[in-house]
Parts: sequence; structure tokens; C-alpha cells
Amino acid sequence: MPADVAARFNDYPSAVQPKLLQLRTIIFELCQQHQLGKVEESLKWGEPSYAVKNGSPVRLDWKANHPDHYCLFFNCKTRLIDTFRELFSTYPTITFAGNRAMLLPLSQPLPDAVLKQCLLMALTYHKIKHLPLLGA
Repeated sequence: MPADVAARFNDYPSAVQPKLLQLRTIIFELCQQHQLGKVEESLKWGEPSYAVKNGSPVRLDWKANHPDHYCLFFNCKTRLIDTFRELFSTYPTITFAGNRAMLLPLSQPLPDAVLKQCLLMALTYHKIKHLPLLGA
């Protein structure tokens, strides 16, 4: 992990760090399992960001204005959040903000299966963007 990204993770509240690190692990595991290539890990707008060659970048963060949630941010010029909203709007622990963010409650377990599907869509976006519901 690059030093600036590690420093950012260390700045998060202790209740937030494990959730965000778990998301980071899922991203790297998905990239390895699906042979998506090298993951570029950096800070974008002060947030840990993850990108692969044929994907759309994903950022992780926690915001003080939503202290009980942590967030996944997606490129707002993609169909990702619209697709996620259509597929998972009834999922009880996921909230969407505009066309760029997914908010997850700190008090709930990580919804692994849903998040893996969403993250894989983002990480393969340029291969699936022409498909209805991004191939879901």
C-alpha cells in the first residue's frame, strides 16, 4: 500500500478502518480472481482510489456529515449507480446518494455478495457498459 494511502487509512476513526480495509481487500481479491490486471492504488480527492485498465475507478471514504456510514464512490458519468439502484434498491442496508455514491451503515455487516457484484461491474465497466443492466 502506498504510504499516502496508508496514512489516510490511519486517519479514519477506529470503527471505520476495518470496514474500509475489508473493501480494499475485496477489490484486490476480485482483480486477482478475474485477472483484471494491476490495481492502481492512489489518493484521489483525498480518498483511497482503485483503478484497473478496463474499469471505472472506485473510491472509498468516510464522511463526517454521514458519521454512521462509510461510502463507495463511482464515476458519476457512468451507469453504475443507476444500475445498482435498479438491482439493489430494496436491499435494506444500502443507500444511494445521487449518481455517484453508495452508503453502507457501520453498524451492519458488509453485504459481501452485493458489494462484490457492484465492484466487479465497476472494475470491468468498459467491457460491459454496452450490456443491459451491465450484464447483471
